Amino acid sequence: MVLIKTQRDTLLAPLQSVSGIVERRHTLPILSNVLLEKKGDRLTLLATDIEIQITTTTEGAGGEGDGAVTVGARKLQEILRSLPDTTEVSLVLEDKRLLVRGGKSRFSLQTLPADDFPRMTVNEGETKQFSISQKAFRQLISKTQYSMAAQDVRYYLNGLLLLVEGKELRAVATDGHRLAYASVEIDTDLPRQEMILPRKTVLELNRLLLDNDEALNITLTPNQVRFAFGSVVLVSKLIDGKFPDYERVVPATLKNHMKVGRQTLMQAMQRAAILTNEKFRGVRVVLGDNSLKLIAANAEQEEAVEEIEVDYTGDVIDVGFNVGYLLDVLNNIHTEEIQWSFNDANSSALITVPGNERFKYVVMPMRI
Repeated sequence: MVLIKTQRDTLLAPLQSVSGIVERRHTLPILSNVLLEKKGDRLTLLATDIEIQITTTTEGAGGEGDGAVTVGARKLQEILRSLPDTTEVSLVLEDKRLLVRGGKSRFSLQTLPADDFPRMTVNEGETKQFSISQKAFRQLISKTQYSMAAQDVRYYLNGLLLLVEGKELRAVATDGHRLAYASVEIDTDLPRQEMILPRKTVLELNRLLLDNDEALNITLTPNQVRFAFGSVVLVSKLIDGKFPDYERVVPATLKNHMKVGRQTLMQAMQRAAILTNEKFRGVRVVLGDNSLKLIAANAEQEEAVEEIEVDYTGDVIDVGFNVGYLLDVLNNIHTEEIQWSFNDANSSALITVPGNERFKYVVMPMRI
């Protein structure tokens, strides 16, 4: 039976939306597959890794009758990608195999039964809902997600804290060495609720959301969150744990404040970073009257010195930082100027955007 007959891109675009979460090697072989469900000319694709589930729907899938099948997500994606743009593609179900035809190419793929495909049960019951533009939410997570831990034993740090309260949505990420905070206003007035999104969910949203004003509808339940945008629905479990009190981490009073062009500072740091120690990536920051020196050295006794003009008249400060942590923040806030505030060489520094209370980045010093 010809299950689906359509243009390559009609199938490839939704497949790319869902297949990002598919693991290459999984203990359950069916989790490497994507579920294709066809009813009329409507095709639904579903992928899951048990923690996250992504569903997307597309119209215009021709073929004979309805049906459902699961097939290797990555293989199908690579096959479709390798075909010319304008190819008409047919997916034919024959016994327990799926034949993919495009032009003069033929591929025979193994399938597993659609009935065996695990689906996450979407919690109904007590829910809270609000909407935000895709662009605003994407900016919120891109300003913070680089500070998430990667494989920390404190599992709650391997994710992003989302907090709704009143008409404000906040995002916070920390790995214990630095912390990024950003907030945005929403239209709905909600009671306080905290949730920790898994790292993979955050990275997937950052990949899928568009920089436009179309709506992203967010539904919160006690242990799940649902994101619906365009033709995509992403459901994610939440990390069960207590996130650190980020308000205690942000320094309340700092006496030395420097203003500098973001681009100028970033370029100087990128040059200095070339000669840092590969493991520790330490760079010395030496502040004097209207002057900032960046000094980097490595085990081969090579040295880089960068000096730039800055707006500064505070104490003389000589402090070390991980240059990677500084470049992360400079790469992810798109503003002309930043403010960098210090107390002394032994306490945390704070990077903010002048005139904007909605972004804060705290970074711990390091000994060099």
